Amino acid sequence: MVSISLCMIVRDEEAVLGRCLESVRGLMDEMILVDTGSVDRTKEIAAEYTDRVYEFTWIDDFAAARNFAFSKASGEYCMWMDADDVMPPDSRKLFLEMKESLDGTEDMVMMPYETAFDERGNAVFSYYRERIVKNHRGYLFRGAVHEAIPLAGNVIRKAVPIRHQPQKEGISDRNLRIYRKLEREGVPFDCRMLYYYGRELAAHGAYEEAAGRLRQFLACPEGWTEDKIGAARQLAFCCERMGQEEQALQALFGSFAYDMPRAETCCQIGRHFLERGSYRQAAFWYEQALRSEKHVDSGAFVQEECYGFLPAISLCVCYDRLGERQKAERYNELAGKYKPYSPYYLENQKYFRNCGGW
Repeated sequence: MVSISLCMIVRDEEAVLGRCLESVRGLMDEMILVDTGSVDRTKEIAAEYTDRVYEFTWIDDFAAARNFAFSKASGEYCMWMDADDVMPPDSRKLFLEMKESLDGTEDMVMMPYETAFDERGNAVFSYYRERIVKNHRGYLFRGAVHEAIPLAGNVIRKAVPIRHQPQKEGISDRNLRIYRKLEREGVPFDCRMLYYYGRELAAHGAYEEAAGRLRQFLACPEGWTEDKIGAARQLAFCCERMGQEEQALQALFGSFAYDMPRAETCCQIGRHFLERGSYRQAAFWYEQALRSEKHVDSGAFVQEECYGFLPAISLCVCYDRLGERQKAERYNELAGKYKPYSPYYLENQKYFRNCGGW
């Protein structure tokens, strides 16, 4: 069986670190924890699980810190996690099976990263990340923010989800601050940096500036297809917030130039028409969403609800507003197959039984 070193960077994570490390206890051959300046009990908690605790002076560069952690690993493979990540119980058995299946010829292992959940704890937003890489083979992080390891070599995918479950509320301005610092220092932004800078700006409400960065990214010929599709949706979001309805639709339709329509995009177009009372047009796009293929293995950000529940429940609304009650009820029942516990589905059932109004 191959050996795997868990490599983490941490700072002021006393509230969640124990939960993370407990979730992987007994699965790793060693744990490397690099502290970047904690003033709470983070290092003490780390020491309860490993004697491989190091310090690294924070220089506003996530890749540098993560690569330092990799440099301390002695295992055949390095695996990264954040302090507010957990390996759910169902993944532990899958992880051990995966570990036993590796024969050393694999260079990188992609695993699902689940980052948003519904009221029952089911993942509604996920994407594959480069989670495990062969050690001492040059597989290192790049990027001061939203760092990633470029895919290379023998890359495999294993359906062993890791969950991101932060306890801190609100959006941190740390990433945006780092991007602005890099910009002031004249650091050239590559395509990927432009994309994530645009996303950070949008998340902080700087819609006009975000739109500019996203358009710069979309003009990059070497931009990754899935990022371009995502950037088009982000650009549409920014345009909507600025009251630029036509430009928002243009951005969404522009994403079709990169690949087949994604359900997320179709739902966004459907919502645009639904909110404006154009129910027939909205229904068309929600029906397209139901037919869309989910691109899980591509590494794209996947909003699970867009591939079933969301278009179905929205079609229920559209067809009821169009006076097609029977069709509306059929779509509500379809939504119930995806989420039988949804309050929207259950309330709609009552509505149809009572033949009342919305």
